[in-house]
Amino acid sequence: MQTNALEGLTQALRKLPGVGAKSAARMAFHLLQHDKSAALQIARALEHAVENITHCALCNTLTESSVCSTCASAQRDRSKLCVVETPADQAALERTMAYRGLYFVLMGKLSPLDGVGPKDIGLQKLFDRVVPKDADGEPVPAELREIREVILATNFTAEGEATAHVIAQALKSRGVQVTRLARGVPVGSELEYVDLGTIAHALVDRR
Repeated sequence: MQTNALEGLTQALRKLPGVGAKSAARMAFHLLQHDKSAALQIARALEHAVENITHCALCNTLTESSVCSTCASAQRDRSKLCVVETPADQAALERTMAYRGLYFVLMGKLSPLDGVGPKDIGLQKLFDRVVPKDADGEPVPAELREIREVILATNFTAEGEATAHVIAQALKSRGVQVTRLARGVPVGSELEYVDLGTIAHALVDRR
C-alpha cells in the first residue's frame, strides 16, 4: 500500500524524540495549513545539515569542518580533555563558561542490552587521542603527552556510570590522570526537597 504525502510527513515527524502520533499529526497539519514557507525552510535546513555536517577528526563532535572550532582554537587548555556522551552535553558545559579545555564526544554510551559496545562509541579513538603512539607503534611516555587530565562527564545514569568506569579503568592502566564530574545537591535547592540518592552522593563526594 502506497503511503500518501501527509502520512509520510507525519511518520517522519514521529522520528523526533518525544514526539508521538498526535503531536506529529498536529505539527504536520500546522505546517501544511498555516506555514508552508516554514515547512520548506525546515526541509532545506535539514537537507543542508545532513549533506554538510560531519564528525570532527579530533573530538568526534558535529562540525562542518574536518576539525571543529573548539579543537582548532589556540585559546583552549590542551592539557585537559572532557569526555561527554553527546554534542548537546558538550554545549551545556560550554554554556557554563567554567571549562576551557578540549572535549571528546562519544556519540553514545555503553549499553550491552541495546547492543552498544566499545566499538560503537569510539573508545579506541579516545584512547589513541589521549595516549598517542610513536613512530615505532609504542605509547608515548606520560611526560611527553599533550593531555594530562581526562575529565569524565558522562551522565549519571546506569549506562553513563558504566561507560565512565570502563574508560577510567582503561586510561588509569595507561598512566593517565582521570577525574569524574562531581555529583551533589543543586545550587539553590533545599535538602528536604532533594532526592535521597542525590544527598547520599553529595555526602560521599564531599570536599
